[in-house]
Amino acid sequence: MAGQIKLAIKHISKTYQSERGEMLALHDINLGITENEFVTVIGPSGCGKSTLLNIIAGLEQATTGQIFCDGAAVEGTGSERGVVFQQYALFPWLTVRQNVAFGLKIRQDKSAAAMARVARYIDMVGLTDFAERYPKELSGGMRQRVAIARAYAADPAVLLMDEPFGALDAQTRGQLQEELLKTWEKEQKTCFFITHDVDEAILLGQRIVIMDARPGTVKEIVNVDLAYPRNQQTRLSEEFLAIKKHVWEQVYSGAAV
Repeated sequence: MAGQIKLAIKHISKTYQSERGEMLALHDINLGITENEFVTVIGPSGCGKSTLLNIIAGLEQATTGQIFCDGAAVEGTGSERGVVFQQYALFPWLTVRQNVAFGLKIRQDKSAAAMARVARYIDMVGLTDFAERYPKELSGGMRQRVAIARAYAADPAVLLMDEPFGALDAQTRGQLQEELLKTWEKEQKTCFFITHDVDEAILLGQRIVIMDARPGTVKEIVNVDLAYPRNQQTRLSEEFLAIKKHVWEQVYSGAAV
Protein backbone atom coordinates (compact mmCIF):
# COMPACT_ATOMS: atom_id res chain seq x y z
CA MET A 1 0.00 0.00 0.00
CA ALA A 2 1.14 3.54 -0.66
CA GLY A 3 2.09 5.75 2.26
CA GLN A 4 4.82 6.42 4.77
CA ILE A 5 6.31 3.33 6.41
CA LYS A 6 5.52 3.36 10.12
CA LEU A 7 6.87 -0.08 11.03
CA ALA A 8 9.68 -1.76 9.11
CA ILE A 9 10.57 -5.40 9.76
CA LYS A 10 13.87 -6.20 8.07
CA HIS A 11 15.44 -9.64 7.75
CA ILE A 12 14.19 -10.85 11.12
CA SER A 13 15.26 -14.35 12.11
CA LYS A 14 15.01 -15.99 15.52
CA THR A 15 16.82 -19.10 16.70
CA TYR A 16 16.17 -20.80 20.04
CA GLN A 17 18.56 -23.11 21.83
CA SER A 18 17.10 -26.36 23.17
CA GLU A 19 18.27 -29.74 24.40
CA ARG A 20 17.85 -31.01 20.86
CA GLY A 21 20.00 -28.21 19.48
CA GLU A 22 19.08 -25.05 17.61
CA MET A 23 15.50 -24.41 16.49
CA LEU A 24 14.88 -21.82 13.82
CA ALA A 25 11.57 -20.18 14.76
CA LEU A 26 11.60 -17.30 12.24
CA HIS A 27 13.53 -17.00 9.00
CA ASP A 28 14.19 -13.75 7.14
CA ILE A 29 10.91 -11.93 7.81
CA ASN A 30 10.57 -8.71 5.80
CA LEU A 31 7.51 -6.48 6.00
CA GLY A 32 6.70 -2.79 5.75
CA ILE A 33 3.55 -1.48 7.45
CA THR A 34 2.37 1.98 6.49
CA GLU A 35 1.03 4.70 8.76
CA ASN A 36 -2.56 4.01 9.92
CA GLU A 37 -2.62 0.61 8.23
CA PHE A 38 -4.40 -2.35 9.83
CA VAL A 39 -2.45 -5.55 9.15
CA THR A 40 -3.59 -8.95 10.37
CA VAL A 41 -1.26 -11.94 10.69
CA ILE A 42 -2.41 -15.54 10.46
CA GLY A 43 -0.75 -18.91 10.14
CA PRO A 44 -0.68 -22.42 11.60
CA SER A 45 0.35 -23.04 15.20
CA GLY A 46 4.09 -22.88 15.61
CA CYS A 47 4.71 -20.45 12.76
CA GLY A 48 6.16 -17.80 15.07
CA LYS A 49 3.40 -15.16 14.99
CA SER A 50 3.66 -14.34 18.67
CA THR A 51 7.45 -14.49 18.57
CA LEU A 52 7.44 -11.89 15.80
CA LEU A 53 5.07 -9.64 17.76
CA ASN A 54 7.23 -9.96 20.87
CA ILE A 55 10.30 -8.93 18.87
CA ILE A 56 8.44 -5.90 17.48
CA ALA A 57 7.31 -5.04 21.01
CA GLY A 58 10.88 -5.29 22.28
CA LEU A 59 10.04 -8.16 24.64
CA GLU A 60 12.37 -10.52 22.78
CA GLN A 61 15.50 -9.97 20.74
CA ALA A 62 15.88 -11.18 17.18
CA THR A 63 18.86 -13.37 16.39
CA THR A 64 19.40 -11.42 13.19
CA GLY A 65 17.66 -8.46 11.58
CA GLN A 66 16.18 -5.22 12.88
CA ILE A 67 12.84 -3.56 13.61
CA PHE A 68 12.36 0.14 12.86
CA CYS A 69 9.50 2.33 14.12
CA ASP A 70 9.25 5.73 12.45
CA GLY A 71 12.75 5.15 11.12
CA ALA A 72 14.32 4.58 14.55
CA ALA A 73 15.77 1.19 15.45
CA VAL A 74 13.76 -0.63 18.11
CA GLU A 75 15.91 -1.38 21.15
CA GLY A 76 13.72 -2.89 23.85
CA THR A 77 10.25 -1.79 24.86
CA GLY A 78 8.98 1.73 24.24
CA SER A 79 5.89 3.90 24.66
CA GLU A 80 5.54 4.24 20.88
CA ARG A 81 4.40 0.59 20.79
CA GLY A 82 1.32 -0.48 22.75
CA VAL A 83 0.58 -4.17 23.30
CA VAL A 84 -2.69 -6.00 23.96
CA PHE A 85 -2.42 -9.70 24.78
CA GLN A 86 -5.03 -12.47 24.87
CA GLN A 87 -4.82 -12.48 28.67
CA TYR A 88 -5.95 -9.11 29.89
CA ALA A 89 -2.93 -8.31 32.11
CA LEU A 90 -4.92 -5.84 34.20
CA PHE A 91 -3.89 -4.83 37.70
CA PRO A 92 -6.54 -6.39 39.99
CA TRP A 93 -6.03 -3.76 42.70
CA LEU A 94 -6.73 -0.88 40.30
CA THR A 95 -10.11 0.31 39.05
CA VAL A 96 -11.00 0.49 35.37
CA ARG A 97 -10.08 4.18 35.33
CA GLN A 98 -6.78 3.56 37.09
CA ASN A 99 -5.89 0.68 34.77
CA VAL A 100 -6.60 2.77 31.68
CA ALA A 101 -4.54 5.64 33.12
CA PHE A 102 -1.59 3.44 34.04
CA GLY A 103 0.57 4.28 31.02
CA LEU A 104 0.05 7.97 31.62
CA LYS A 105 0.92 7.50 35.29
CA ILE A 106 4.27 5.97 34.33
CA ARG A 107 4.95 9.08 32.26
CA GLN A 108 3.84 11.15 35.27
CA ASP A 109 1.23 12.87 33.15
CA LYS A 110 -1.58 13.90 35.48
CA SER A 111 -2.76 16.83 33.40
CA ALA A 112 -6.41 17.59 32.82
CA ALA A 113 -5.90 16.69 29.15
CA ALA A 114 -4.52 13.28 30.10
CA MET A 115 -7.43 12.54 32.42
CA ALA A 116 -9.86 13.66 29.72
CA ARG A 117 -8.13 11.25 27.35
CA VAL A 118 -8.61 8.40 29.83
CA ALA A 119 -12.30 9.23 30.16
CA ARG A 120 -12.66 9.44 26.40
CA TYR A 121 -11.34 5.92 25.80
CA ILE A 122 -13.30 4.43 28.68
CA ASP A 123 -16.38 5.90 27.02
CA MET A 124 -15.27 4.72 23.58
CA VAL A 125 -15.21 1.09 24.77
CA GLY A 126 -18.55 1.51 26.55
CA LEU A 127 -17.37 1.30 30.16
CA THR A 128 -18.14 4.76 31.55
CA ASP A 129 -20.64 3.27 34.02
CA PHE A 130 -17.97 0.81 35.19
CA ALA A 131 -15.05 3.24 35.54
CA GLU A 132 -14.75 2.72 39.30
CA ARG A 133 -15.16 -1.06 39.22
CA TYR A 134 -12.32 -3.53 39.70
CA PRO A 135 -11.38 -6.25 37.16
CA LYS A 136 -12.90 -9.03 39.29
CA GLU A 137 -16.27 -7.30 38.88
CA LEU A 138 -16.09 -7.37 35.06
CA SER A 139 -16.79 -10.02 32.43
CA GLY A 140 -14.02 -11.28 30.17
CA GLY A 141 -15.17 -9.08 27.31
CA MET A 142 -15.26 -6.02 29.55
CA ARG A 143 -11.75 -6.72 30.82
CA GLN A 144 -10.49 -6.87 27.26
CA ARG A 145 -12.18 -3.55 26.54
CA VAL A 146 -10.20 -2.11 29.46
CA ALA A 147 -6.96 -3.49 28.00
CA ILE A 148 -7.73 -1.94 24.60
CA ALA A 149 -8.68 1.41 26.15
CA ARG A 150 -5.44 1.39 28.16
CA ALA A 151 -3.40 0.78 25.01
CA TYR A 152 -5.12 3.63 23.17
CA ALA A 153 -4.90 6.03 26.12
CA ALA A 154 -1.11 5.70 26.15
CA ASP A 155 -1.19 7.07 22.58
CA PRO A 156 1.30 4.70 20.94
CA ALA A 157 2.29 5.07 17.30
CA VAL A 158 1.67 1.35 16.76
CA LEU A 159 -0.79 -1.04 18.39
CA LEU A 160 0.35 -4.67 18.64
CA MET A 161 -2.42 -7.16 19.39
CA ASP A 162 -1.77 -10.84 20.05
CA GLU A 163 -5.08 -12.70 19.67
CA PRO A 164 -6.87 -10.24 21.98
CA PHE A 165 -10.27 -11.86 21.40
CA GLY A 166 -9.12 -15.48 21.30
CA ALA A 167 -10.48 -16.44 24.75
CA LEU A 168 -13.91 -14.86 24.29
CA ASP A 169 -17.21 -16.42 23.25
CA ALA A 170 -18.34 -15.91 19.67
CA GLN A 171 -20.94 -13.23 20.42
CA THR A 172 -18.59 -11.12 22.56
CA ARG A 173 -15.81 -11.60 20.05
CA GLY A 174 -17.97 -10.32 17.20
CA GLN A 175 -19.04 -7.31 19.25
CA LEU A 176 -15.46 -6.40 20.14
CA GLN A 177 -14.31 -6.84 16.56
CA GLU A 178 -16.82 -4.22 15.46
CA GLU A 179 -15.91 -1.92 18.37
CA LEU A 180 -12.23 -2.22 17.50
CA LEU A 181 -12.94 -1.36 13.86
CA LYS A 182 -14.96 1.70 14.86
CA THR A 183 -12.16 2.84 17.18
CA TRP A 184 -9.52 2.28 14.51
CA GLU A 185 -11.53 4.24 11.93
CA LYS A 186 -11.76 7.16 14.36
CA GLU A 187 -8.17 7.02 15.63
CA GLN A 188 -6.36 5.68 12.54
CA LYS A 189 -3.65 3.88 14.49
CA THR A 190 -1.19 1.54 12.82
CA CYS A 191 -2.32 -1.94 13.94
CA PHE A 192 -0.50 -5.27 13.84
CA PHE A 193 -3.04 -7.91 14.85
CA ILE A 194 -2.37 -11.64 15.29
CA THR A 195 -5.18 -14.15 15.00
CA HIS A 196 -5.89 -17.82 14.38
CA ASP A 197 -9.29 -16.99 12.90
CA VAL A 198 -9.55 -16.54 9.13
CA ASP A 199 -12.82 -14.60 9.33
CA GLU A 200 -11.33 -12.23 11.90
CA ALA A 201 -8.22 -11.67 9.80
CA ILE A 202 -10.33 -10.69 6.79
CA LEU A 203 -12.92 -8.64 8.69
CA LEU A 204 -10.31 -6.45 10.40
CA GLY A 205 -7.36 -6.23 8.06
CA GLN A 206 -6.47 -4.15 5.04
CA ARG A 207 -3.76 -6.71 4.38
CA ILE A 208 -3.35 -10.25 5.67
CA VAL A 209 0.13 -11.63 6.23
CA ILE A 210 -0.03 -15.42 5.87
CA MET A 211 2.84 -17.19 7.60
CA ASP A 212 4.22 -20.66 7.04
CA ALA A 213 5.71 -22.80 9.80
CA ARG A 214 8.98 -24.52 10.63
CA PRO A 215 10.62 -22.12 10.23
CA GLY A 216 8.23 -19.20 10.31
CA THR A 217 8.30 -17.31 7.02
CA VAL A 218 5.98 -14.96 5.14
CA LYS A 219 4.15 -17.20 2.69
CA GLU A 220 1.87 -14.62 1.09
CA ILE A 221 0.41 -11.16 1.65
CA VAL A 222 -3.25 -10.77 0.66
CA ASN A 223 -4.88 -7.41 0.02
CA VAL A 224 -8.40 -7.18 1.45
CA ASP A 225 -10.31 -4.87 -0.87
CA LEU A 226 -13.48 -4.61 1.19
CA ALA A 227 -14.90 -1.19 1.95
CA TYR A 228 -15.09 0.20 5.47
CA PRO A 229 -17.07 0.41 7.66
CA ARG A 230 -17.25 -3.36 8.06
CA ASN A 231 -19.43 -5.40 10.39
CA GLN A 232 -20.55 -9.00 10.83
CA GLN A 233 -22.80 -8.68 7.75
CA THR A 234 -19.63 -8.16 5.70
CA ARG A 235 -18.80 -11.81 6.28
CA LEU A 236 -21.77 -12.84 4.13
CA SER A 237 -20.66 -11.01 0.98
CA GLU A 238 -19.38 -12.89 -2.05
CA GLU A 239 -16.15 -10.87 -1.96
CA PHE A 240 -15.51 -11.85 1.66
CA LEU A 241 -16.20 -15.53 0.98
CA ALA A 242 -13.86 -15.56 -2.02
CA ILE A 243 -11.02 -14.12 0.09
CA LYS A 244 -11.84 -16.57 2.88
CA LYS A 245 -11.56 -19.56 0.52
CA HIS A 246 -8.14 -18.42 -0.70
CA VAL A 247 -6.75 -17.58 2.75
CA TRP A 248 -8.08 -20.80 4.28
CA GLU A 249 -6.41 -22.88 1.59
CA GLN A 250 -3.12 -21.06 2.05
CA VAL A 251 -3.12 -21.31 5.83
CA TYR A 252 -4.48 -24.78 6.46
CA SER A 253 -3.80 -26.82 3.34
CA GLY A 254 -1.61 -29.66 4.55
CA ALA A 255 -0.85 -27.89 7.84
CA ALA A 256 -0.94 -29.48 11.28
CA VAL A 257 -2.87 -27.03 13.45
